[in-house]
Amino acid sequence: MHRHELTDREWELLAPLIPRAVTGRPRVSDRRVINGMVYKIRTGISWRDLPEPYGPWKTVYTRFRRYALDGVFTRALQQIQAEADAVGDINWLVLIDSTIVRAHQHAAATGRKGGSTDDEPDDHALGRSRGGLTTKVHLACDGKGRPLAILLTPGQRHDSICARPLLERIRVPRTGPGRPRCRPEGVIADKAYSSRGFRAYLRKRGIAHTIPEKIDQQRHRRNRGRSGGRPPGFDRETYRQRNMIERCFNRLKGFRGIATRYEKTATSYEAAVTLASFLLWARSV
Repeated sequence: MHRHELTDREWELLAPLIPRAVTGRPRVSDRRVINGMVYKIRTGISWRDLPEPYGPWKTVYTRFRRYALDGVFTRALQQIQAEADAVGDINWLVLIDSTIVRAHQHAAATGRKGGSTDDEPDDHALGRSRGGLTTKVHLACDGKGRPLAILLTPGQRHDSICARPLLERIRVPRTGPGRPRCRPEGVIADKAYSSRGFRAYLRKRGIAHTIPEKIDQQRHRRNRGRSGGRPPGFDRETYRQRNMIERCFNRLKGFRGIATRYEKTATSYEAAVTLASFLLWARSV
């Protein structure tokens, strides 16, 4: 095994979920191609610059694009989450936050005049923010700092708007009968998620939450007197665990192809983030 390649354990977890053709010419080894994908995401190089040991770059890119559209990496991530949940290894105190990723000039040339497709938004999750052309990665992770759900938006999108759709993306299948687990035991988030609507949504689902109240919200509530209601509960000791999601972002951005967006389409970039998330899980179980 060389640097940036899958370990035997990681390949053992991923191999059963890789589609295999039953007809046609003999194809390049699946493990060799997946290693090429991991190398590309780890280093952030261009697809055309993949080293020869990983096979023809077009083969690696074509399979990556096919797996991205088919949701192969998403199913792999859900499978490893399901196995961890079956043995009680998931801490369901969920943390949510987002991070800004600068888009490289190669990702900016998307040709967005053709409109959207079923699997690709019109804007390709690219937008203008203070950092220029950026993508925002919204992430929900468990209490051990491992990704549970991912959502991509343009960089200028506010966190509070995406909180509900992000939580609704959490779907950890059961290894036996039963519906996927979707409801956390609690949610920890920073002040960006402090809104009456989001708090009401969490209470409706029976999810405890630890979210600090913004100063202007405190002032507005106090100015209203008794009609302003009681302040929301806030446990400082629980909130200290929020550093776990910052650690998760730090590990994800250890992949240079994640720290800077080089992929033109949101589908491909999300597949890259999902594959990196799978590797974080595989190294923790």
